[in-house]
Amino acid sequence: MSRNILKTLKDFKVSSSRKGKFYSLPALGKTLGVDISRLPVSIRIVLESVLRNCDGKKVTEEHVRQLANWAPNAPRTDEIPFVVARVVLQDFTGVPLLADLAAMRGVAAAAGKNPKNIEPLVPVDLVVDHSVQIDHYGTKKALDLNMKLEFQRNNERYQFMKWGMQAFDTFGVVPPGFGIVHQVNLEYLARGVHKKDDVYYFDSLVGTDSHTTMINGVGVVAWGVGGIEAEAGMLGQPVYFLTPDVVGVNLTGRLREGVTATDLVLTITEMLRKEKVVGKFVEFFGEGTEFLSPTDRATIGNMAPEYGATMGFFPIDASTIDYFRGTGRSKSEIDAFENYFRAQKMFGVPKEGEIDYSSVVSLDLGTVAPSLAGPKRPQDRIEIGNVKSNFATLFSSPASENGFNKKAEDLPAVYETTDGVKLRNGDVLIASITSCTNTSNPSVLLAAGLLAKKAVEAGLKVSPHIKTSLAPGSRVVTKYLEAAGLLPYLEKLGFAVTSYGCSTCIGNAGDLTSELNEAIVKNDVVAAAVLSGNRNFEARIHPNLRANFLASPPLVVAYAIAGTMLKDLMTEPVGKGKGGRDIFLGDIWPTTKEINKLMRFAMNAKVFKENYAEVKDNPGKLWQGIKGVATGEVYNWPKSTYIAEPPFFQDFSMQPAAAATGISGARALGVFGDSITTDHISPAGSIKESSPAGVWLKANGVLKADFNSYGSRRGNHEVMMRGTFANVRIKNLMVPAKPDGSRVEGGITLYQPEGTEMSIYDAAMKYIDSGVPTMIFAGEEYGTGSSRDWAAKGTQLLGVKAVFARSFERIHRSNLVGMGVLPLQFIGDDSVDSLGITGNETYDLKGLENEITPQQRATLVIHRADGSTREVQVLLRIDTPIEVDYYRHGGILPFVLRQLLADAPDAARAA
Repeated sequence: MSRNILKTLKDFKVSSSRKGKFYSLPALGKTLGVDISRLPVSIRIVLESVLRNCDGKKVTEEHVRQLANWAPNAPRTDEIPFVVARVVLQDFTGVPLLADLAAMRGVAAAAGKNPKNIEPLVPVDLVVDHSVQIDHYGTKKALDLNMKLEFQRNNERYQFMKWGMQAFDTFGVVPPGFGIVHQVNLEYLARGVHKKDDVYYFDSLVGTDSHTTMINGVGVVAWGVGGIEAEAGMLGQPVYFLTPDVVGVNLTGRLREGVTATDLVLTITEMLRKEKVVGKFVEFFGEGTEFLSPTDRATIGNMAPEYGATMGFFPIDASTIDYFRGTGRSKSEIDAFENYFRAQKMFGVPKEGEIDYSSVVSLDLGTVAPSLAGPKRPQDRIEIGNVKSNFATLFSSPASENGFNKKAEDLPAVYETTDGVKLRNGDVLIASITSCTNTSNPSVLLAAGLLAKKAVEAGLKVSPHIKTSLAPGSRVVTKYLEAAGLLPYLEKLGFAVTSYGCSTCIGNAGDLTSELNEAIVKNDVVAAAVLSGNRNFEARIHPNLRANFLASPPLVVAYAIAGTMLKDLMTEPVGKGKGGRDIFLGDIWPTTKEINKLMRFAMNAKVFKENYAEVKDNPGKLWQGIKGVATGEVYNWPKSTYIAEPPFFQDFSMQPAAAATGISGARALGVFGDSITTDHISPAGSIKESSPAGVWLKANGVLKADFNSYGSRRGNHEVMMRGTFANVRIKNLMVPAKPDGSRVEGGITLYQPEGTEMSIYDAAMKYIDSGVPTMIFAGEEYGTGSSRDWAAKGTQLLGVKAVFARSFERIHRSNLVGMGVLPLQFIGDDSVDSLGITGNETYDLKGLENEITPQQRATLVIHRADGSTREVQVLLRIDTPIEVDYYRHGGILPFVLRQLLADAPDAARAA
């Protein structure tokens, strides 16, 4: 039953014939004497949730008043309890989350409680999009062959998901082959507004992927969280966060001819990284915003993790309504969507001066130029005319300057593979139209198709040794490329559809030929990948490709034709066409008019409706053919190298054990530099046969050919903990440098005090066996990257008690706390270097033995091998009161489980 909190429960006109109830923000403003219309739109959406969920317990009237009185530059000490409307998962993070839920049910059953009490309280959708790998490419059969391999490799995981579908009432699965989670969310799952009982409310969500923010493009407040935090949200916990600053971005002007949405987002990413928007909301407004389509806006929202913001939010307007109409939403949904926003006085893009922001930055869209980003970070934008010179400079630059530390005279060297391919530095070996960033956007995909058409007609080709792929964000993309007559031209250049999933961008590009791999490794060739993705961190795309560039889909095709990054596409020909004629980029680049002429094929409501009706009605023969699915409310955990009962609830009791707040005699498991990402920490990509995970799989009867990927085995902690900190490019500064001064790469450390070199996993197990706590030390931006719960889970299972860094990425810091690991930040100019930390010391942590308070000071005591001691103040990055509770309970999952079991009836009474 709805309550009239602060006299805000009102009626509104849902359609010409219907009325509905809603919690009115304008009415709240009158009650509190606050001009709500001056608040950022994103803050208002969160405020409505706080108001509607005000129960006097988890959410209080004081929370409502605090947020309604949000001030642009006030100290950020208030904690917001945000109850989201729904949760979205991708399968890599969704499977371990489902395993945790299954384990919780086991604990409930063992305690004599009704296991059904462990049930998501909001709708949860898992989209299977991360499991497919590009083994086959360049042919029309590639999609079918890759999907069959996907189901062979992942049968045990898919059995487990299907158990979850029947065990939980509010848990749904979008099977493999429909699309990338964020595009499926944009095109299908997002309904605009929700209705429960008699009350309408804003759509909002958290997702277990950083790029959940793509949905910000259609006015939905959402961001990525770790699976740990999402799980708590599913089970009734609000998502807690400190009241944020909101940075307004005033967009003016219009994009010039030939400039794509990808170029715009790379420009915004570079600009906002410099503005230091980490942990802040970013909200776009101004006349330029109105000229951007919802899919352009979604592209910009998608990249929020790359510019560091919690969100990249866009208000809704008439073009948002048109997008919902064009993607097949019903008339009644669209009417409710538009009329609800109008009733809240939140329809339309704000103009300059209408909203109070913490700060405002401006961008004239007319200044944006065609660009790429790389070769190692998405914020390192390069205008297309500078790509060749930039690569040549970085080739011989030191690694500390994002370079490759090679000799300049080696740049033009030619190496021949054993099968006759001439290989050079800068050669493009992977070219992939992939990832949610651009595959939501018809303008750039049609542009890629048009460029391919012109290229084929001009007689251009792609070298057969380049691994080309087209992985659309949804099946609808293929439909409109076919309808526009463009798919055959992409196929002729090797860009046949390989999958509907997040493939190359997350390391599922599949392998190169053994001949190419051998030549790259033997000669230390700096080869490249070009992809339309959002992440290009070291070793992410392929372990042997050191240079990775983000680009728009048409530029991906252009660079595939050029075959090298050492060609200036602004002044040099892309390639030789018919009759040996030089063909330049300008000869094949599509015009805006040509793209717009084909846009009618992209927004066909009938196609969208028919496609997504098949999620339930016709999910595909492969999905329907999965046998051996368990039934019942409690999982029986059959023996599997894919799924295992997680260890996080072993020896569970209703009373938490004392948290390890005082640490003494600790050793360093790793000492790292800046920009250690979750790609470095969390297991991802292929599993090496000689790695601890590979050795364990072989010992359990798994052949090398069946290793699959770390991502596919995220439901088994035995594999994942062995792969934590095992990235082939990670550099542990504890390990002595090579004779040439370069750093040793790979997941190795020195076991102290002997100084024996071994894998980080093996050292961690020896420390655990001997009762020695361990710590991690690092520099700036520790934990940037995808919202990977295993980066925190693996850290905890390796026995790490504390992580010290110069700064933390938002999600990873939260996940460490959620797993009972202390994040601590160096203060001022203190760092690993300034403190002389080498990893052969022992360490104590003091000052947290009594009552922990958010962001308090603690003392790190460094005991050096020569007997000297150094004490230094550090900042505890447990940021909020609820995080203190999580830590004291050993993590967020035990905390939530204790709450649920305390409130649950026993099984006999429930029956």
